[in-house]
Amino acid sequence: MSSFNFDSIESAIEDIRVGKLVIVIDDEDRENEGDFICAAEKATPELVNFITKEARGLLCVALPHDRAKALGFEPMTPSNSSFHETNFTISVDAKSPSVTTGISASDRAITIQAIANPGSKASDFAKPGHIFPLIAKDGGTLRRVGHTEASVDLAILAGCEPVSALCEILSSDGSMARTPELFSLSKKWNLKLITIKDLVAYRVRREKIIHRAVETRLPTTFGDFSLVGYETDIDDKNHLALIKGNLSDLAKQPSVLVRVHSQCATGDVFHSLRCDCGDQLANSLSIINEAGYGVLLYMMQEGRGIGLINKLKAYKLQDEGFDTVDANTQLGFKPDLRDYGIGAQILLDLGLKNIKLLTNNPKKVVGLEGYGLNVTEHTMSESINTKFGSVVGDVEEKDAPLHEVYLPFTDEIYTKVQTALDEIRPFLQSDGGDAEVIGIKHDKSVILKLIGACGSCPMSTATLKNGVEIAIMRAVPEVIRVDAI
Repeated sequence: MSSFNFDSIESAIEDIRVGKLVIVIDDEDRENEGDFICAAEKATPELVNFITKEARGLLCVALPHDRAKALGFEPMTPSNSSFHETNFTISVDAKSPSVTTGISASDRAITIQAIANPGSKASDFAKPGHIFPLIAKDGGTLRRVGHTEASVDLAILAGCEPVSALCEILSSDGSMARTPELFSLSKKWNLKLITIKDLVAYRVRREKIIHRAVETRLPTTFGDFSLVGYETDIDDKNHLALIKGNLSDLAKQPSVLVRVHSQCATGDVFHSLRCDCGDQLANSLSIINEAGYGVLLYMMQEGRGIGLINKLKAYKLQDEGFDTVDANTQLGFKPDLRDYGIGAQILLDLGLKNIKLLTNNPKKVVGLEGYGLNVTEHTMSESINTKFGSVVGDVEEKDAPLHEVYLPFTDEIYTKVQTALDEIRPFLQSDGGDAEVIGIKHDKSVILKLIGACGSCPMSTATLKNGVEIAIMRAVPEVIRVDAI
């Protein structure tokens, strides 16, 4: 998506405030879709009719948990196994003399506005109905980077009631509309087009949801560190920052060593051989201590965010033959539920901007940069390979052991691959596609993120991948294969 010029968040907020629609695009590593979004209190029959005709998706209303509870909107299912954790409630219609079947544009506009009305109560709605409420996570896009949370964030930022109408945008053939087509729609209808990534960065720059609870010294076997304990306003989890060096001096460094480490009781405390987390923690502290300055964030995101008990259940599934990622998905979780917004805020609170990340996971680079940090480099945190595999290691590729590491971005082969990709990029972009290097493994296999294959593009994903693979392998003989995610 980097080849497109998106509108500013400020301009989208203003359009929401005056009752206009905006188009919001998801992360390409997630659903990669666009939604029409408007403030629910501004939803007119004309606007609803336009949305249903042009978007073709499911018209929903996003609202905070406390508003849904007050209106008696119960979850559609007691156990949400949706891959993206979309929190649907039972559908509703407004109980109004003006509402007949509930399906007309006028009827749905009345229902949407009733949900946004702070004076509405549970008895004002019939169930089931024709509008599908979605409950947003507390904390919005700083907790979950989805359209539900983005739509509520936009309504709040616009000074409206924290309720929005939203609808997925489909192509005329019924497939999901992708970035090039969404840009065409935005120009055709003169609508602002923004990304959730930019919305998150906007909020992080203007809001603070973390605060320092305590500061103390922590002598360790690796050296002496300062320890800062953080609390958040959105949950009861506590996070730690182990700091080597004086904070005022750290802020002056051109780039500061940083490790973002997710809590792993089995690896960090009990030295489990199922993962290399304990070794990565020890190695990172040793590297930072030897450098004389740096920060290790210890985030309370056990088992990539699924919690300790569920991680142990995943261990049991591994013993039954599931690989590390499939074990998580068998339990109903995405491979990785970690978010980096809180960690990014802690780093920013410490005065850091440019960081040199200790990680085996290039995706973590993308995760932190989305929150306004500049990752100048990422380097490997060496650790032992384990016989059992890992549920909490850094690398998430489904078919690869999670302890498998990537070459550093400074390696010469990165330059060669990037040069080859830059040479064919104009052709890719002219046909509605693009490609981005995510990482290169030690076996010289290249991991790409492919962009393209929208409904209006003649280039399919397979054709795009094959063309890029041929070009890279011809230009860089060391590469053994090209994989796409």
